[in-house]
Amino acid sequence: MQEDLSFDHIGIAVYSIEAALKSYAATLGLSMERTVSIEEQKVRVAMLSLGESRIELLEATDPTSTICRFLEKRGEGVHHICFKVKDISRKLIAFRKAGLHTLENISGTGYEGRKIAFLHPRSTHGVLIELVEE
Repeated sequence: MQEDLSFDHIGIAVYSIEAALKSYAATLGLSMERTVSIEEQKVRVAMLSLGESRIELLEATDPTSTICRFLEKRGEGVHHICFKVKDISRKLIAFRKAGLHTLENISGTGYEGRKIAFLHPRSTHGVLIELVEE
């Protein structure tokens, strides 16, 4: 199952992208690719480059967003890890056959307009895993 799976980014929920950028960009020296709003997910995203990897800062744009609920429950911090896959539909079928549960209600389109899906944390030892199609 691992042959078409590679690391893409870590998602970090923040109250304010601008405030978080003071730490991640200004202090740590990470370069920001860009900031975009993803209306479907009700979030604003800033993607920061870190060598071959990236850090995604997620800010809620609506009180009903999953990021807002995450922040209310847990505060700022790591929200998910993301892996690139070649064929998201095929990979989801394989994961379901292996007994992993998916979150159907938050699949769709993510940063850069790529297809995304999520594996439920109860299937992955408490970690929300995002899959993104290359």
